[in-house]
Amino acid sequence: MVVSKKIRTFADRIFSNQKPMKKQTKVLFISQEIDPYICESTIATLCRKMPQLAQEHGSEIRVFMPCYGHINERKNQLHEVQRLSGLNIIINDNDHPLVIKVASIQSARVQVYFIDNDDFFKRKGIAGDENGTPFEDNDERAIFYVRSVLETIKKLRWTPDIIVCTGWISALAPMYIKKSYVTDPFFATSKVIYTVCPQRLESPLRPGINERLAFEGISIGDYPELTTATSYTSDVLDSLAIRYSDAAVLEYDDVPNSVKLQIDACNIPSLPYEEEAPAERYLNFFANICPKFKEDDKQ
Repeated sequence: MVVSKKIRTFADRIFSNQKPMKKQTKVLFISQEIDPYICESTIATLCRKMPQLAQEHGSEIRVFMPCYGHINERKNQLHEVQRLSGLNIIINDNDHPLVIKVASIQSARVQVYFIDNDDFFKRKGIAGDENGTPFEDNDERAIFYVRSVLETIKKLRWTPDIIVCTGWISALAPMYIKKSYVTDPFFATSKVIYTVCPQRLESPLRPGINERLAFEGISIGDYPELTTATSYTSDVLDSLAIRYSDAAVLEYDDVPNSVKLQIDACNIPSLPYEEEAPAERYLNFFANICPKFKEDDKQ
């Protein structure tokens, strides 16, 4: 078909006047638990709300949580993503196969990736069993989860601008991002936000976590909070996470003084807790940390 010169000129003029589309901010959520897969907890509600807000704001999101054994996979329509599964995560010289599953929260139009492994996540419970007995290997479960998320993001070839970590099981992520992955192009410019939540570990992590943390780019001097602590509690994990974060969100009133002092010592911005505060405050905070985020809703 022959296109007249007049039509070509008109089309060229239209497209030459169009501004190039600004790339969406990419926000990664490394979550401990998410409603409706885990119900009736502050973290689960928060980890459902923040990704949905960011997506409605115009950002591109990826959301992760562990595939705990008490999640009903049939009811929630989880299915394995074969192209992402198959990696082995080595912890303390032991290989642990990684399985990735995915499901969608239809009402929020949010897709969730689940990190699964028979050794760590088939049992029922988040940090302990139904009798309240803590899982002895919670440290290895946290290490496996965090490193699995980061390796999966690389496999997706997706570069996050903002990384939001929520819950004790995500607390090691800021250190791995800023030390092991600091030169990795997928994470080199990412802004890390750590959320301090009211759900605390009921029992400290077992001794010896220092050795199990070993990974490329991390040395014993990188986690003084762990090497000097006599007990590996949520407060200690929060302080370590804040050391390597660019900002912090405080999700309850009685945040331990040691955590507040760490925020001051690291001189990072923090979002204080406000009961019944508008959800938009998270969006404003994200925009202050990453100016690119501010422009998403204008596209």
